[in-house]
Parts: sequence; structure tokens; C-alpha cells
Amino acid sequence: MKLEHAAIWTDRLELLKEYYTKYFDAVPNDLYVNKRNNFRSYFLSFESGARLELMEMPGIPVNKNDTVQAQHRGIIHLAFGVAHPDLVDEKARQLLEDGFEILNGPRKTGDGYYEFVTLDPDRNRLEVTALYHE
Repeated sequence: MKLEHAAIWTDRLELLKEYYTKYFDAVPNDLYVNKRNNFRSYFLSFESGARLELMEMPGIPVNKNDTVQAQHRGIIHLAFGVAHPDLVDEKARQLLEDGFEILNGPRKTGDGYYEFVTLDPDRNRLEVTALYHE
């Protein structure tokens, strides 16, 4: 069994599509629109086969989870894996240069990863990770 996809509600559908396409090499499908309920979405596909659905519809309330200071139960981040720790540094540098916040790292973790944590334009928490060997 595999995880088919994860989904994110947003009110900035095009901005998030462009972010994940530019920084994480996502390939979007054509925009899906359900005119009956004003629902719009994209499925973004990644090289690994994983997919992320970005969804927009009027009336969806703001998420009150603080992804920076006071995380709460439930799904809290997406992790993107790269092949080498140098690529973690490269991605962190690219995001910083383009004005995105790095919450922590890049750093070695106790469980064998080299990673950093950032936020997408909607403040969804993301990790970029690589396995490291001492």
C-alpha cells in the first residue's frame, strides 16, 4: 500500500501551485473546477510518484494551528527528500535568497537526517531532508 496523496486547503491556489512547481519540481495537472460549489483544485505530481492536492473553495475557515510556535495534534508537516545533504543546503539557500523563512537548520538530527524546516506561502510547515552517514 502507498499513500496516494495529501491535500491542502488554500485561498491562494495559483500562488501555492507556482511555489511547489518552482521549488519542489512538482508537475501540476490542469485546473479542475466544480462550478456547482465553486471548488477548484490542482494535483501536483512529484518524481517519487507522490502527489499533493491543492484545493480552494469559498467558506473554508482559517486553520488555527500555529505551525511555528504552538503546534497542535494532527498532520503538521510535509517532508521532501533529496539525494544528498549538499542539496539540503542548496535548497535552504535558494529559499532564503527568495525571501522565505527558515525555521531551523540545516542541521543533523539524532535519527540520521540532515534537514531544515521552512514554511510555504500559506505557512504550512515543510521539511527538506537527506540521509547522512558519519
